[in-house]
Parts: sequence; C-alpha cells; structure tokens
Amino acid sequence: MREFENIKIGLIALRANRLRTMLTMLGVIFGVGAVIAMMSIGEGARQETLEQIELLGTNNIIINRTQGNVSSKKSKASFSRGLSMDDARSIMAIHSGVEYITPIIKKKNKVTFKSKIITADIIGTLPNYPMMFNSNPTSGRFFNQSNLESYSNVCVIGSGIKEKLFKYVDAVSKKIKIGNLWFEVIGVIAAKNITETAQSDYSVRNFNDDIYIPYTTSVNKLDRFKEEENNEFFFFWGGDRDAKVIDRTYVDQLAIKIKDDQSIGKSGELIEKILTRRHYGVEDFEIIIPEQLLEQKQKTQRIFNIVMGAIAGISLLVGGIGIMNIMLANIMERTKEIGIRRAVGATRQNVLTQFMYESIMISIVGGILGIVVGFLLTSMITGYAEWRTAITLPSVFLAFFVSAGIGIIFGIYPAKKAASKDPIESLRYE
Repeated sequence: MREFENIKIGLIALRANRLRTMLTMLGVIFGVGAVIAMMSIGEGARQETLEQIELLGTNNIIINRTQGNVSSKKSKASFSRGLSMDDARSIMAIHSGVEYITPIIKKKNKVTFKSKIITADIIGTLPNYPMMFNSNPTSGRFFNQSNLESYSNVCVIGSGIKEKLFKYVDAVSKKIKIGNLWFEVIGVIAAKNITETAQSDYSVRNFNDDIYIPYTTSVNKLDRFKEEENNEFFFFWGGDRDAKVIDRTYVDQLAIKIKDDQSIGKSGELIEKILTRRHYGVEDFEIIIPEQLLEQKQKTQRIFNIVMGAIAGISLLVGGIGIMNIMLANIMERTKEIGIRRAVGATRQNVLTQFMYESIMISIVGGILGIVVGFLLTSMITGYAEWRTAITLPSVFLAFFVSAGIGIIFGIYPAKKAASKDPIESLRYE
C-alpha cells in the first residue's frame, strides 16, 4: 500500500508542474525514439543484405568472365581463351568438395510476343539452375534433361518478362520469338526483390528480366558460339543429375555449389589456383564468394550500428541529466514539504523512495511516449527516405528498459539529497 501512496504523491507533484515535467521527458522521449529508429534502420539493412546475398547462394562460388588485365595480343600469346566448360570439368575433377556446377551463357536478344517487342537477357544454362539460385517456377516447370539433350526450343521466363509481355494472361504454353526462333514458354520464375545496390555491389543479375533456355539450345541455335567440327560431347556430372554438353564451349559465368561440410573460403582459393594455372596467369576471370561478401557487409553494418547507437545513447544521457536537474529543482521547491513529512514520522528511506518513484515515473512515461515516437520516425524514414526498416521486439524492450534505467541512475543523487536534508532546517526554509 505504501508503494501506491508514493506513486500517488509523485503523480500529484508531477501534475503540479506539467510543463516542467513534459520538458523533462522530452530528452527521454527523443532518446528512446532515436534508439528504436536507429536499430530499425540497422535491422532493415541487415535483412536486405542477407536477402540480396542469398540470391547468389551463400554456399555458392560465382566465377565471371572478364576482359583480363593484359592486352589481347599478350592474352593470345599466353593461350588463355577465357572461361570455358573445360575449366568446369577441371574444377569438378580436382575439387571433391564441389556438389555441382552450373554454366551460364548470356546474350541480349530481341523477344517478340504478338505486337510486343522487348530486349531481354537470354540465359543458357542447365536444369540444375533452380537448385543453385532457388529460382523455382510459380507456374509451369523448369526445363529438364530431355529438353537439354534434344536442344528443345523451350524457355522459362522471369516475372518481369511475364509482366511486360503477358500482363495478366497465363504465359505457360504460349509461343514467343527470340531472335528468329520460336520458343514455347513452359514456366514462370517467382518474382525476386532485387535492389540496385545488389546489382552494383554484389553483381546480382536482375533475374526477373531473364529468359532461361537449355544450354545446348543456346550454344547451337542462337549462334552464341559457333560449333566447331569434331566438338567432343561429354557428360557433366552435378549432384545426382547429369548434363550432356559440348566440351570447350566458352561461358560467361560458372556457378559452383560447394558441399555443406566444405570451407567456402578454402574452396575459393583452390578454384582460383586451378583457373590461374589453366589460364596461364591471365586474370580474365573474377571469383565472387557471397558468404565473404556477407561477412564484409555485416562488419560494416556493425560499425554503423555502434555509431548510431552511440548517438542515440547521447540523447538518452542528455535526457537523464535533464531528469536530474529538474529533480534537484523540485527538491529545492519542496524543502518545506520534506521537513513536514520528516516531522510527522517519515524516515529518510521514505523520502528517498518517494523521489526515486517520481524520477522513475518520468522516465517510464517518457519511454512509452518514446516508443510511439520511434514507430513514427521509422514509418517516416520508410515512407520518405525509402529505406528498408524493421522494428523488432528486442529493440523496443531494450529502449524501454534503458529509459527506466536512466530514471533510476539519474534519480539516485537527487533522492539521496532530499533524504539527507535536516528536518528542522527544512521547516525553517522559506
């Protein structure tokens, strides 16, 4: 009951100086709001980074064909002919930790459906592509081994292509023209959220605007590479699926799936050594390890979170100092009240407890209002700055309990000062 009495007395005292109390709370309100907003920005950035990196596959290693760092004449002299299926076969033969490899060749081409004409990236790849990049069709299916071996004119389109060519019409079983060839649409890939940052920083392709066709169809029918006489065919193993492809075909990208029990970093080093030896030292390839990109981004994000947390912490510190100053002013004004309470039997502990309750109430009410402000700030950041944010329960609880802690820490000194006042001197105070 005594606790309720202390709370009641504290509320009466705070209501008696509404403006002062509100001004005291402002520091806590904006401090808590800043903590929630900053943590929501950090969490939103973390989630977005993870999603974008996962588009490449955290267990994958991506090898891109590049122009190289030497002149074309020197490159020819070094006998480096660029990234090829022969490289893929060597990697599979040497590195036992590879689960499967997916070759990718890319070419822009004109795509026509009825009166609609667009330009799109045509991706020649293998049936294991969806397993590599988690790109499963929402309707229809991906092409299979039979389509690959028969050079079938079938394709799977991204959600962006579906929107451009078909709008709300079901695209499966429709015929589209790629270059001068007709292809049957057999599937539509699920839409993916791909940001400009992911495309520029992580070399993530906009899968939504891709059209996927069998690798062999791309090589032999779209003239991506001229088929030479006496090309050898070999079976290219990947996991539990085989793909019959042409040896010594040059590719734009190799996507390599590493087994779960293998080190991605060490696998990347081994693959780099294999390719460097095969390409005679010519750096005409680029190795991207999504897991390492994620680690680097998370390290940068942690630094950002620490800086933002420190700024928000300073706001809370200022709010705590404000509470202490106002409580000291209250004690001066209520010196006679303290003397009367002591004269009628209140102990030092009773006085200390009462002023501690007042300090904690200011910080708790300020914390609750700060949570509301934090939600509003987060909503404004998302709406106007178009940053991704994510408010989590731990961030809300952390901000609230920190505000309560501020009230306790900065209320101790004023409360002790009030409790230590001499009753007789307090009664004589005017």
